[in-house]
Parts: sequence; C-alpha cells; structure tokens
Amino acid sequence: MEKDVVISIKGMQKYEGMAPDVSELVTKGRLIREGGSYTLSYQESKLTGLEGTLTTIQVEGDQVTLMRVGEFNSQLVFQEGRRHLSMYNTPYGAMSIGVNTRHLLTELNDQGGAIEVDYAIEVDHALAGRSVFRISVKEAGEGRENLKS
Repeated sequence: MEKDVVISIKGMQKYEGMAPDVSELVTKGRLIREGGSYTLSYQESKLTGLEGTLTTIQVEGDQVTLMRVGEFNSQLVFQEGRRHLSMYNTPYGAMSIGVNTRHLLTELNDQGGAIEVDYAIEVDHALAGRSVFRISVKEAGEGRENLKS
C-alpha cells in the first residue's frame, strides 16, 4: 500500500537557559505500508532550513527511525525507555549524540494516524536539550487539508 498524505508536524525544542523553540510544518508526503511496518516520507523546505533534504520516518513495532538524506545526513532511533547513539551531521562536521526516548506513541494505519515522541539529546554524555514532536498524517484530499503541488 502506498498513498499521498498530508503531514502536520508540531515540534518543540528546549535547551538549558533558553526559551522553548516551537515550530509547525504542514507538507505533502507519502505513506507506505510493507507488512506490519509503515514508512512516512517528505521533502524538507526552505522553511525548515533543510531544503533539498528527504526525511523518512520508519515505524517498526516499538521503534521509530528518523532519517534525513541531503546536504546533512542524520539518523535518529527512538525506542521508549532506551538510549541509542546516532551520528548527526552539521555544517561543522559529524558528531555522535545520544537519543534517550522518554515517551513514544505510534498509531498509524492505512488511513493515516499519529506519531508522538518525547526525547532528550545528549552530547558527550551531557544533556543538551529536550525535544517533543507530534506528527499527524491524513490522506490527501480529505476536506480542506488538500495541498496542491
């Protein structure tokens, strides 16, 4: 199964001593089901600062993997109650970061659904910040949320 979808992403990053950074994005993308797993993909835009980057979110069982391929590649693995090490490419070079997932909720089906992740980022074993993102997925063409190409 593969279909066009509308993806709404609300994110919040909190860093020590700074006001939370809140962002929201609505974009078109693809939802693919292979067996019992789902893959969600979309092109980043100038708004996110990652223009030309393909973001793919794979949901397999109790694990969510976020991959970005473009000028700066990254892969983050989220699994509730677990810490995963990931490589994160920046304009200044690659660095290893720890991703400690506090909460993970995935409710996807062939019509869409939601993903919610609350996680902490560690750099050199020190807490660097906390992030929460919520993704809502709907079939393209549902009412007013249909986006034109």
